[in-house]
Amino acid sequence: MGLARRQGEADVNQKTSAGLVPAHPSFAEAAKVWAKIGLLSFGGPAGQIALMHRELVEERRWISESRFLHALNYCMLLPGPEAQQLATYVGWLLHGTRGGVVAGTLFVIPGFFVILALSSAYALFQQMDWLVSLFYGMKAAVLAIVVEALVRLGRRALKTGFDRLVAALAFLALFAFALPFPLVVIAAGLIGYLVTRHAPSLRAADRGKSANTVDLPSVIGAGLSDAQPSSGRAMAVVAVWGSLWLAPFVVISILLDGANVYTDIGLFFSQMAVVTFGGAYAVLSYVAQQAVETYHWLRPGEMLDGLALAETTPGPLVLVLSFVGFMGAYRAPIGVDALTSGLLGAALATWVTFVPCFLWIFLGAPYIERLRANVALSGALSAISAAVAGVILNLAAWFGLHVLFGEVWRLNRGPLSIPYPNWTTLDPSALGLTIAAGALLLWWKRGIFQTLAICAAGGWLLRSF
Repeated sequence: MGLARRQGEADVNQKTSAGLVPAHPSFAEAAKVWAKIGLLSFGGPAGQIALMHRELVEERRWISESRFLHALNYCMLLPGPEAQQLATYVGWLLHGTRGGVVAGTLFVIPGFFVILALSSAYALFQQMDWLVSLFYGMKAAVLAIVVEALVRLGRRALKTGFDRLVAALAFLALFAFALPFPLVVIAAGLIGYLVTRHAPSLRAADRGKSANTVDLPSVIGAGLSDAQPSSGRAMAVVAVWGSLWLAPFVVISILLDGANVYTDIGLFFSQMAVVTFGGAYAVLSYVAQQAVETYHWLRPGEMLDGLALAETTPGPLVLVLSFVGFMGAYRAPIGVDALTSGLLGAALATWVTFVPCFLWIFLGAPYIERLRANVALSGALSAISAAVAGVILNLAAWFGLHVLFGEVWRLNRGPLSIPYPNWTTLDPSALGLTIAAGALLLWWKRGIFQTLAICAAGGWLLRSF
């Protein structure tokens, strides 16, 4: 809790054209903002990172651009949903462990309850046309929000020709060659480390541009934090969060004997929590195969329905795993009715998916903060920053293709694997709503919530009539 406050006090005399460092937010004030972000975090990781950047860096200046990117770089290296982990990291910087817990939890809770309701409706009625109509316009608005944030983030994160080259190569590696996400990020970090050590002139900011990328005074500024990692603290973090991770298995073993669906769900999604590098899309095909062919939790095609539900809810896209857990337990109830069993299965899948995220952040963040003093390692993370811009551009391109077009194909030629649209399936209404959302944000300076609400209403009217 004192981590960011002491830093804010040390930097309080900084001045720029933007004025003094903002006041350190109270815990209650921060909780309200985290709840707002959790309610509005549509559009997958690209939209969620864009929303947090707007709320935390640009509007409130709770964290500087460089610190935001530094935290994001680390989160991109971790398994699990990077946007939720980023919220946890910033919450920890602001208010210590309790701040991280609240930020990470509120990022997930709204979407979790929505996916519970939608999964229940799906299991009971198998009809979701009304939901598609309601969120049709909201997706178009999210696309505009993502594009706007990408432009702003690119201007500030890509300070040199080297940075722009790394971002372009990362985008091409993912978009055109479908290379594994961890490989792209690790390669960027290695290149950044080597260049910083052996050719530092390549990392110098372009003439005339460095002045435009100076951090504004922020609560969490550019100065080094006073994070003090230690083996004792690390062991305590592992003990607490490891115990919480394992707690459901202890309860299940006490209440149930032998093999059962809950143990299968807990073990399977615990495994997914460790290997989901690159977010939900990286493991969807594997999860779908196992859920259909091995565990028989889903019927063929239902994974796509679950993905559609997760894409239309706030929170991490990996909440699609909650849908899988719900359907698996719903179809194999033990001692309770099917609906209650489904709710328990979804809660279990969500628990073992997200508790490890807190473990990764609270265990590693103090060490990552200390690494900011190491020039070569900071160079590696800075190169990852540039690669992240390419990663987010790839996510935005994927999202845009699926929002604006009814059918997306993939060209496979040798090492190339390039997605491209069937141009005859362009949706003029979605395109119009995206342009309208852009005008609301950029021309009329409307807020995100108002833009989402207007476009959602417009999308519902267009689909309904």
